[in-house]
Amino acid sequence: MDLLDKARRFCASILTRSSATADDVLRVAVPQDQARLAEKLSIPCPNPTAEDKVRDEHRLHGQFLARQERWSDLVDDVERADAAFEMTPAAMPVADLLCYGARADVVATVEHALIDGQSREDGPFIDGIEALEEMLAEDPKNPIRAVIVALTHMDLGWAWRGSESQESVPEANLSAFDAHFDRARDILAQCEKSFPRGENHLHKSPLFVSATCALNASGIAPTARLAQDYERLIDLNVMSPGPMRALGTYLSPRWYGSQTELEVEARRTAARTQKAWGAGGYTWVMMDVLAGDDVTCAQVDVEFFVEGLRDILDRMPDQHTANVFAAYCALTLGEHHFADERAETTRRKISRCVDWIVRSYMTELHPLIWAHARAGFDNNLRVRSHRKFADAGRQNGMQKIAEVFRREIENNQTIEFTANGPVARHC
Repeated sequence: MDLLDKARRFCASILTRSSATADDVLRVAVPQDQARLAEKLSIPCPNPTAEDKVRDEHRLHGQFLARQERWSDLVDDVERADAAFEMTPAAMPVADLLCYGARADVVATVEHALIDGQSREDGPFIDGIEALEEMLAEDPKNPIRAVIVALTHMDLGWAWRGSESQESVPEANLSAFDAHFDRARDILAQCEKSFPRGENHLHKSPLFVSATCALNASGIAPTARLAQDYERLIDLNVMSPGPMRALGTYLSPRWYGSQTELEVEARRTAARTQKAWGAGGYTWVMMDVLAGDDVTCAQVDVEFFVEGLRDILDRMPDQHTANVFAAYCALTLGEHHFADERAETTRRKISRCVDWIVRSYMTELHPLIWAHARAGFDNNLRVRSHRKFADAGRQNGMQKIAEVFRREIENNQTIEFTANGPVARHC
């Protein structure tokens, strides 16, 4: 097939790819005063966390069924979870996790081959995706099979591209990215065409609509169409924040939109999701844009953003979400300084929110979240040692949380986190 021929040609000429790594997180120096403060801090660090346990259960189940080639069972499980809008406690769709597990082996093999600089003769670039294409060929009209294979192609495209700006990515890597996305687009389009007019229920499936939205990463659709696609997905499952964050990313000036388009859609999203999230829709859309865009950070409605932050945590006070936003304020924004004075003022205002988040919502420290926060929550980050990565996250988190309680600690108190929150005790 065309894609496989293209991929073979790309693999012949590429030795490495442009990709973010975890090295910067692992090499962070510890200021002596922060290390001293952290010694007075006691906070549970569960491993795995409650959210991780649930996510791993579904991901590993999907991976097991794929390894056993029990495709019918996998399809049934995904269909049930998708139709029921089933989510984890921190609002990750279960259908997405099952599909992720089903393609995890194929994607991981290619990622490792790219990192190791293997050539096309080594085989891993083609074998896995060919096997999934054969699975789809057995039942090409099945939307779950189509989504699994399409998402695999998109993941492989991202593996080639990395997360850098387009100007920083080698042309051959961009070509591989486009080729995989072209194939994914063709798979989903053919699946839609297989349903008679008036009988196509795919537009009611969050999983299928999410997959079609993900195609926008290749920049084919105009921004107006991109916004419409994500509006439809958000309205299907308003409690899932992932689509709102993706909408903000792709409408940002760094990708395919502008600050004006981003602001308009963030406010539209907040208005449409007000019953579920209060002002939180605005915050979800803007969240991943601010750290990397001084123009947006300078012009964002910071009061509205902070109001949304409070509304989100009031409605979803689980420890996963609390850690995400505490780490976001302390590290993702907290350590990203801007030359622009207005952007820097906004950054400082949002960063200070870590104080009330930690004091009012946190009872646990989730190290991996803090490690990923320092790397900007980059989904394409390559982590060679998960243990070292988690240790760095724990260290980062302890330092920043201890800084919140600097006054108490310097007043000869220790800070103990209980199930009801932090408690200061005299030594």
